[in-house]
Amino acid sequence: MPSASDEVTSDAFTADLLERGYSRRSLGRIAALMSGGMAVLGSAAPAFAQQSAKAAVGAVRIGSNECWTGPLPAGAEAAMLIVKDGNRYEPSDQHAELFKAVSKVEGVPVERILAWPGSSDPLARVPVTFASPKRGIVTADPTYESIWRTGAWIGAKVTKVPLTSDYRHDVKAMVAADPNAGLFYVCSPNNPTGTITPVEDLEWLAQNKPKDAILLIDEAYIHWSDTPRAVRLAVERDDVIVMRTFSKLFGMAGMRLGLTFASPALHEKMMRYDGGQVTNMLPMTAVACGAASVPLAAQIKQRADEMIAARDYAIAHLEKRGVKVIPGSKANMFMAEWKGKTPKEMMALFLANGVQIGRGWTAYPQMSRITVGSMEEMQKFCLAYDKIAMA
Repeated sequence: MPSASDEVTSDAFTADLLERGYSRRSLGRIAALMSGGMAVLGSAAPAFAQQSAKAAVGAVRIGSNECWTGPLPAGAEAAMLIVKDGNRYEPSDQHAELFKAVSKVEGVPVERILAWPGSSDPLARVPVTFASPKRGIVTADPTYESIWRTGAWIGAKVTKVPLTSDYRHDVKAMVAADPNAGLFYVCSPNNPTGTITPVEDLEWLAQNKPKDAILLIDEAYIHWSDTPRAVRLAVERDDVIVMRTFSKLFGMAGMRLGLTFASPALHEKMMRYDGGQVTNMLPMTAVACGAASVPLAAQIKQRADEMIAARDYAIAHLEKRGVKVIPGSKANMFMAEWKGKTPKEMMALFLANGVQIGRGWTAYPQMSRITVGSMEEMQKFCLAYDKIAMA
């Protein structure tokens, strides 16, 4: 049986890669990537979220955009119940149950839904599939940087466009920045600012980008916002992919479950190198937990409201003490600007006071990203800041 390496260097795949601008010297690297799955991209360095998620024992952990609590109770119960059937790859069509639940809630046809072990694989797979040395990637700056690293790895031009003055993606500037781009990436709510790019802007971007380019919309944090979702674009159009994850509000970061919404043709292209192996390797505990959690609208809103109250409390505390916070966050994070201290220095100072905050972004060199935890955790964060400020 041929290996994935053999398949990727077959005549058809070789011709495809050469057509997309890869050199013959780079074919082996692509073959290694595909034979090892998209995780190869992360083998040299852990994902940013996973780097900062390493626990400081005993500290309040508000640095990695994790949820402050675990899965919703019904989801946790479903996961525990299926453990007894762990001898089966798929005890009773759990994938179909997940897709049916998601389809009912999101209004997306089942055939346009695909599940993944988290978001890291599709975040790497999409640029590998739709960008290349001939077709670049356009993103905001700041935004989640994973796609930058993949772009550099495959030799694609990565163009970073500053956010607008009110911290939206500047979609018109993004289109103008690289008229030959193969991929446009928008994170909304944006990581790290938590700010929304209105769906009207996303529609404009979809309509005005190069016709053969792909628009990838990352809605990892959408459950904390009541803004209209972009998922409709992935239903109406065949050049838009929308991503979701269960790692944030659903409290399943360690269980690894994510979704993409897209046309079957786009999903098929994303699988052309490895045959979709990774989507068949989901842990059934995660699939069962996700399927049981998605329909729980009232509990999802209650959890979101708890976080919003804690976020507003912490921001008000900082602003009262003269700390600038980027306005308009609709996610479980915000950016705070420190006077005279770097993000790295503030991380150390907070950690010395028992609080593990997030990192900085090069676009905002005096700011740190703060994940919002429980009200009790944010009260501890505020107390830690007061101690640092008075020192």
